[in-house]
Amino acid sequence: MSLVPENAGHCCVFGMSLERCEDGVAAFAGMLAGKRLLRFARNDTKTSVIARERSDRGNLVPASPTRFPRAGFLFSPLLLLLAMTAAFADPAALVFTQAGPETYAFDTGVLRGGLRAEGKSVGLLAFEHTATKTRLDGNDYGLMSHYRVFTANRRYGGGAWYWPSTSRLLPGGAVEVRWAPEEGRPFEMTAVYRWAAPDTLDLTTSVTAKEDLKGFESFLASYFTKDFPSATVCVKDGPEGKPAFRSTPESAGPWQVFPRDAAAVALIQDGRWKIEPNPVDWAVRDELYAPLIIRRNQDTGVCAVFMAPREDSFGVMSPCEGEAHYSCYLNQIGRDVKAGETVSARARLVVRPLAKDEEALALYDAYLRELAAP
Repeated sequence: MSLVPENAGHCCVFGMSLERCEDGVAAFAGMLAGKRLLRFARNDTKTSVIARERSDRGNLVPASPTRFPRAGFLFSPLLLLLAMTAAFADPAALVFTQAGPETYAFDTGVLRGGLRAEGKSVGLLAFEHTATKTRLDGNDYGLMSHYRVFTANRRYGGGAWYWPSTSRLLPGGAVEVRWAPEEGRPFEMTAVYRWAAPDTLDLTTSVTAKEDLKGFESFLASYFTKDFPSATVCVKDGPEGKPAFRSTPESAGPWQVFPRDAAAVALIQDGRWKIEPNPVDWAVRDELYAPLIIRRNQDTGVCAVFMAPREDSFGVMSPCEGEAHYSCYLNQIGRDVKAGETVSARARLVVRPLAKDEEALALYDAYLRELAAP
């Protein structure tokens, strides 16, 4: 940040708005004092402002909006510099940190948990919405984990969970996972997990083919606790194809797929899901309006909203309401990949309370705008 001359409404030291300057002082003051009260007095008046901060596992949360006088602070330039550092360090929470060999942790202030376990390529574990103490993950594979991988009428082992993989922290705090090609698996796969906001995780999965791959699919899986008993999916409703949300009742079948289009149905039914062990007969439901699926905690209202661009996901899958997997899935990529070609698929997870499913449409629209931005 460059130093600029004093301007009306701006800090004369840093050239930033006084509001941001004041927020910086508040953040640093709270960092120093924890639960204590700090008093800043103006030189020329008896007015004072009391800022109360609390420490919540290292996250500073102001008890109320804080406004400091615009001149005559009783602190040194060094204190101001440190305060600015604290104020603009907020993005540092949007990172993964090393928690052990091939294992990572996160605490965004809204969500906390881990990624990978004992070097295995599983998803988000010990995953909690902190304000409501809502635990999301319901088994050892977690959320946003890479499970089945297919090409036409072929499945590559039990799933990417079981393949050898490596991982590393990237600049900016993202995590990259890599599965190297092996005999019988003629492709390289990578996955990059990156926090976009305190309640929002983005995932990009890429495959590089070593030989021609027909109908390649990466099957992205998420498993919840029993407190997330059912899913709703955004489908086309009526002749105009307006968005509507459909539930997954048992009467529609134990395992249900909402396809993007007829070509997606053909891909799903090409034999890949008939392969032993554990074949699945997917009941075909409504056509998707968007790859958008929600699981909701009935007690806290916290929702896990999964979404992807239409071109990146050709289907959304879920068991019926109450089925003990408490899971949902995105069918990703779904196209031929030529030898030497790299293709990618994106997905996003947002975790927050929603009053109604339709609020997820605004989240989806915002996601698409972000992807379209230059």
